[in-house]
Amino acid sequence: MGTSGEKENKTREPLIHVGILQNQNRINFSLLSTYKLQGKKFSKGDYFVEIDNGQISFNGERYDQLTFEADQLHKDSFEIKDVIIGVQFHWERKENQQFLGGLKFITTGVGENKSITVINIVSLEDYLKSVISSEMSSTSSEELLKAHSIISRSWLLAQIIKNKSINKEKKVYQTSIETPTEIIRWYDREDHEDFDVCADDHCQRYQGITRQTTELVDRVVNETWGKVISYKGSICDARYSKCCGGIMETFENVWEPIVHPYLQGKPDNYSGIPLPDLCIEEEAEEWIRSSPDAFCNTQNTNVLKQVLNDYDQETADFYRWTKTYSQEELSALIYERTGIDFGEIVDLQPLERGTSGRIIKLKIIGTEKVLVIGKELEIRRALSKSHLYSSAFVVDASEENDEGIPQMFVLTGAGWGHGVGLCQIGAAMMADKGYKYKEILLHYFPGSNIKTEY
Repeated sequence: MGTSGEKENKTREPLIHVGILQNQNRINFSLLSTYKLQGKKFSKGDYFVEIDNGQISFNGERYDQLTFEADQLHKDSFEIKDVIIGVQFHWERKENQQFLGGLKFITTGVGENKSITVINIVSLEDYLKSVISSEMSSTSSEELLKAHSIISRSWLLAQIIKNKSINKEKKVYQTSIETPTEIIRWYDREDHEDFDVCADDHCQRYQGITRQTTELVDRVVNETWGKVISYKGSICDARYSKCCGGIMETFENVWEPIVHPYLQGKPDNYSGIPLPDLCIEEEAEEWIRSSPDAFCNTQNTNVLKQVLNDYDQETADFYRWTKTYSQEELSALIYERTGIDFGEIVDLQPLERGTSGRIIKLKIIGTEKVLVIGKELEIRRALSKSHLYSSAFVVDASEENDEGIPQMFVLTGAGWGHGVGLCQIGAAMMADKGYKYKEILLHYFPGSNIKTEY
């Protein structure tokens, strides 16, 4: 049993608002416990809400917003039907998901475009139990789960602090730079004004208690309760991705131009081999076309099962991968994804690369249009029906026609995701090799310290 001081600390655990589902005209849900709405009890059962003349219609009444309050925050639960997971990713699908805590419905948009957003009001630690089970398998190794619980908690608290700062300063949070010849965008806090964090890969995967299946998850979160990583006293903006591809990327190459000393490029190994300068095109090409040693360079199925859920395991070629497009496919894809008619694609030219070889700026040269796009996620979105695995790739164009225009393009790439911070597959391999969670955190967030925030 914990001390009275420990109990007091746990009472300071924050409540957070998680956006589960957005832009819906009707939402079906089930209350799995008794809830209260404006003091009136609603028993277990199936219900629905729908948009009606710009308001939320429920049980014959209309509301601007409504909140089902839980009597027992850590026990009462509900189920939302047809939650979209993997939004715009190659494995996007719907599933029914169950959540602990309170349930809130709000309207967003204006006029005829009003729709409903679902928000889960949940304790931060209950949220974390789901995140580390949703981001990876709840049967992962203890050291990996401890490391992930600490960085997930850190990231969320850092985002809440950042959001409060932005709102307090009343500044427009800029996420793009556009000129007639260049479109540079990054994706971070947009579309999150109505809640603290979303439930999908854009933030952290949070799939409720649907995947929270083991006592180990409960124990790991309880043992790391309130712990975060910090740098010079401030909570770290602790980013992570599936696979860095061998070298970690630098924060400012992916998001806003702010330097975080604990989120810099470094090799995902302890070999001591000098780090190649992947900002140089020749170095990057040699690196991407090879398969250098790294923690994340593995086909160990037992380890991969810890990090990759069932739908993630549909992706086998994450460390090094290829994607082939015909001229017709590529030009149609880029037009569909960007809304810009480049005509036939003549070339894809990397103009700037980051520390991991990820392209920061890519020049698309077409017969009708030439434009530079970035940063990495904008590039990935333009070159795939969902998201290209990463922007660390080289291009081989071939089969030129009589006008000298290539008819085939092969993209050879490295890694899965943005590559900043903790590499989930690399961290899983470190845990498998016997590294402790503190060593894993120090490897991926150099210079950071673990502290207890509450």
